[in-house]
Amino acid sequence: MEIPAGPFTMGWDAGDPCERPPHEVWLDVFAIATQPVTNAEYGRYLAATRVAPPRFWGESDFSDPLQPVVGISWDEASAYGTWAEARLPTEAEWEKAARGGLDGARFPWGEARLEGRFTRPPCVGAAPPNRFGLTDLSGVCHEWCADWFDARYYAASPRCNPPGPETGTRRVSRGGAWRHADPWSSVAHRSSLPPGLRYSDYGVRLARDVQASRAAPA
Repeated sequence: MEIPAGPFTMGWDAGDPCERPPHEVWLDVFAIATQPVTNAEYGRYLAATRVAPPRFWGESDFSDPLQPVVGISWDEASAYGTWAEARLPTEAEWEKAARGGLDGARFPWGEARLEGRFTRPPCVGAAPPNRFGLTDLSGVCHEWCADWFDARYYAASPRCNPPGPETGTRRVSRGGAWRHADPWSSVAHRSSLPPGLRYSDYGVRLARDVQASRAAPA
């Protein structure tokens, strides 16, 4: 899905301290997948490269070809993106795409909180789409982003195409996850993990560059 260039409001004033302050961000046009990478897609990568499979690969609760691949580290997610001629989205790209044009809404699909929860990663398409047609943005799995995590980054974030901090010890992840205490996380919720860890609720959604758009006004 191609996300048009332009501004959006990133963050949430009712969220955790690291999600504040809400601030306007301009992003150039980019493309992002409508769903997380599946086991079937990741399996083709494994067959082509002969790299070691991720944690939980082949276990019955995680083996459906249409489930999102989980148990991958940040480095494994990034390597897969390179192989697929794509990349991890920045944190700002993920949030703009997930909002679907609904600036200020709590969830990707609007204000209504969903009931229930999944007991394992569902097949893709199980969580409602937003207005851009992106599915599984909450309640399914955390999705690795390109950025290092800094809880205070929003106070100093560049207005245009923020790349995240230059260094850190944890990588940003976004999206509510099936085994999280609150699976239906708000679209502004930020989470993070040391990049080498491989959890059963961590997957990836890929992005791609599109031709450069006109820069934001000064």
